[in-house]
Amino acid sequence: MNVKFRLTIMNFFQFFVWGAWLITVANYWFGTKNWDGAQFGAIFSTMGIASIFMPTLCGIVADRWINAEKLYGALHILGGLTLLYVPQVSNPSDFFWVILVAMIFYMPTIALSNSVAYNALKKGGLDVVKDFPPIRVWGTIGFIVAMWITNLTGNKASENQFYIAAIAAIFLGLYSFTLPKCEPEGNTTENKSFMELMGLSSFKLFADYKLALFFVFSMFLGAALQLTNAYGDVFLDDFKHDPVYADSLVVKYSTLIMSISQISETLFILAIPFFLKRFGIKQVMLFSMIAWVLRFGLFAYGNPGDGLWMIILSCVVYGMAFDFFNISGSLFVETSTDSKIRSSAQGLFMMMTNGFGAVLGSVVSGQIISMYFTDAATGEKDWHNIWLTFAAYALVIAIAFAILFKHKHNPKDVANITH
Repeated sequence: MNVKFRLTIMNFFQFFVWGAWLITVANYWFGTKNWDGAQFGAIFSTMGIASIFMPTLCGIVADRWINAEKLYGALHILGGLTLLYVPQVSNPSDFFWVILVAMIFYMPTIALSNSVAYNALKKGGLDVVKDFPPIRVWGTIGFIVAMWITNLTGNKASENQFYIAAIAAIFLGLYSFTLPKCEPEGNTTENKSFMELMGLSSFKLFADYKLALFFVFSMFLGAALQLTNAYGDVFLDDFKHDPVYADSLVVKYSTLIMSISQISETLFILAIPFFLKRFGIKQVMLFSMIAWVLRFGLFAYGNPGDGLWMIILSCVVYGMAFDFFNISGSLFVETSTDSKIRSSAQGLFMMMTNGFGAVLGSVVSGQIISMYFTDAATGEKDWHNIWLTFAAYALVIAIAFAILFKHKHNPKDVANITH
């Protein structure tokens, strides 16, 4: 079997596992279990908690002791077994701990999948820069397909979403043992201090004012991403409580509507080289922040009737909001740090966005929504003001970034960017 096709299968199921439940878990929490909103925010913090330490630890293990593809497979099997147990949980506290365990197994597999793919492509004599992006895009497609399957089978509020994810994870775990060997290279950790092994040496970048600001804003934007992941689908599903919209396509196929966001993401990736070369990194990141304002603001005024276009447009601008910060931000780190700590600097970028940012966005939003935007008697949420609050949050970040972050565009820094 062609190595690129084998890696395509790996990437497809890597994100299929996540897409099967990530966007729809709120429907299960609020619609099926009727659990408290304040505690729900903590569920999305599990990804952040796991991202703070697990990718680094597993990277060290794969570097020194265990083949990366074997560790990758073992983690997916353990994660799948954990997801199989999720439907048995009967209270929100236990649900948090079980999901945390599942995320501890899942989050490091994202980085490991890249390592396995890069290694396999190099061994096959292929060009990583040219051949990997078309393979990676199938991960986003896998995420979309999982969302569609969960919705079209009527399981967006059912425990079956976890069974779908679990079966896919176990299959991927077993499949990974057939992938090309990615053996540990012990010399990669020789003569390194504990601080360097743990990737902590990159924290000295906080001594640089511009980089420190960038990492702080990365955390705040990481929080914004969690807001849309956590509440987007349940917001659309809640229109079922309005008799005018109860039978609308938006209610029936809320997850399919949300998948437009991921479709948009794949398209905006293609536009990034043009925008970076034309406007520069700071402007592109500002475009991202303005897109977050639009994402939340359009949700605030959208509805399944005459406001459907706003919901659709909100999903379209998500592609710009997500891609323009994550990819251009990664490039900024690449061009602004010393080559000796560039990898750990990228790890710090991911830690601030998917780690601390995710925890901030998940926990704080859950508390705010429960305290100020949820009717104590009925449990109904004031989605209009929730989204306006999120939009105001993104607007404040954009204004602060425009004023405080100083960066001169040098076209040479992005002259060779391709998607």
